[in-house]
Amino acid sequence: MTVGVLPIGTVEKTSLLPIKNGLGNVFPKTTSQIIQEHLPLSENSYDKSRGQYRSNQILTAIQSYAAKHGFSRFLGVLNVDIFVSGLNFVFGEAAFPGKTALISLWRLRPEFYEESQNKEVFAQRMLKEAVHEIGHTLGLKHCSKSSCVMHFSNSISETDEKRSLLCDECYIQAAISIDCLE
Repeated sequence: MTVGVLPIGTVEKTSLLPIKNGLGNVFPKTTSQIIQEHLPLSENSYDKSRGQYRSNQILTAIQSYAAKHGFSRFLGVLNVDIFVSGLNFVFGEAAFPGKTALISLWRLRPEFYEESQNKEVFAQRMLKEAVHEIGHTLGLKHCSKSSCVMHFSNSISETDEKRSLLCDECYIQAAISIDCLE
């Protein structure tokens, strides 16, 4: 499986390295590449009343972009606050199953929670959310095991508590899905 890591809007490419380097350590037979161009962030996806962006509209833009490029999966990475209808915010969203996913760095930074900057914690959070959303593209559902990266996170503390790895059951499902791509 090849994953294109696509910056959306203003994202520092150095922030994308933990994602690029980590995905191959979690998913079998996977390589990742940071896409050099940036996808613009559409102002049409901004909800002024909430002060947030609609993740489903951004995911649609990624799907349009993905149709023109040759990766088996695309992960959009953006640095704005996102939401889906019915929730206050989301860390990410994915086509389930599908080829595209996105994560927001906005609420993953320790500084958002008035904590000291910590690059290691930030890198771990990014990787966990990237793996989680790519897992959804492979058809993985939320896992009941709280240590599995596919466990649903409703808060940053729940994200911090889980590992960046798949449990055995989720790993087997992911491996089967990836084998089917080849």
